[in-house]
Amino acid sequence: MNIAHLERWMAQRVAGFAGPVALEKFAGGQSNPTYRVRTPGANYVLRRKPPGPLLKGAHAIEREARVIRALAGAGYPVPRVHGLCEDPGVIGSAFYVMDLVEGRIFWDASFSGLPHAARAAHMDAMNAALAALHRIAPEAVGLGDFGRSGGYVARQVARWSKQYLEDPAAGRHPAMDRLLEWLPRHLPAEEQTAIVHGDFRADNLIFHPSEPRVIAVLDWELSTLGDPLADFAYHAMTYRMPRDIQGGIAGLDPRQHGLPTEEDYVLAYCRRTGRRALPGLDYHIAFNMFRFAAILHGIRGRVVRGTAANAQAARMGALFERVAELAWAQAARAGAVG
Repeated sequence: MNIAHLERWMAQRVAGFAGPVALEKFAGGQSNPTYRVRTPGANYVLRRKPPGPLLKGAHAIEREARVIRALAGAGYPVPRVHGLCEDPGVIGSAFYVMDLVEGRIFWDASFSGLPHAARAAHMDAMNAALAALHRIAPEAVGLGDFGRSGGYVARQVARWSKQYLEDPAAGRHPAMDRLLEWLPRHLPAEEQTAIVHGDFRADNLIFHPSEPRVIAVLDWELSTLGDPLADFAYHAMTYRMPRDIQGGIAGLDPRQHGLPTEEDYVLAYCRRTGRRALPGLDYHIAFNMFRFAAILHGIRGRVVRGTAANAQAARMGALFERVAELAWAQAARAGAVG
């Protein structure tokens, strides 16, 4: 990355900027490389597309910057975006720069590092942040064209089914094959349309340094217009995932651990969004587990072909069968799985 080019770009667009710049790449699995930008007076975050040829529509950091800016204008907790650069001549690929928000990130969805009495309040803060997102009218913040209205789950099921079927190197599984048939036959009769995050979970949130309050929601790569119930179900899926898969809390007694029960968590979301109940929750959790299984299947395929560079890829790919079986169990819970 050309630091001199970046410094000149920031000097023109970031109020109060003064170099020199030092970059530090954040660890983790971000598909868009993310860096801490250190300067003598302030720190920032830079997210860029990976350099080199990319699949069409992939790594759309322009969409990330757009949704963050729109939500900031509505008072939603997101970092301030200082600028978007779509010219690859500056640092080698398109990028944007935003504020670095200082606070706490919890990698454990059970909040086990917190005192027992503080955990429920932090869970409730997550619930409130997601409900607040789903209450924002897309048209009111200039995002009416950010995605297609209606048919979100059907499109997602078709997309991930196609990916699964087109990667025979990773193998097949009976539970996954049954889901390919069951999910399209039991699509929700009605869908609302809202701004959805797509990956709303504890480690994509920054909490206030000392209060149970979300001060920034991160990683908007999968955001679009979609079904808010599907978005909530992905988030609530942690209640039905075991501890060794995505840090789920299925093996914990929520009340004993200081957390709300799934029923209470759902009721809190309903109260905040004006719903009476979430009758399709089991279906949407089955769908989200299916989507997760399809992602794991794709990772396994890359491992088999020798194209997965991440050292964790083999471990992740090995979870495919278990997640597929968990997804089918959710379908059975939803009923009519014959």
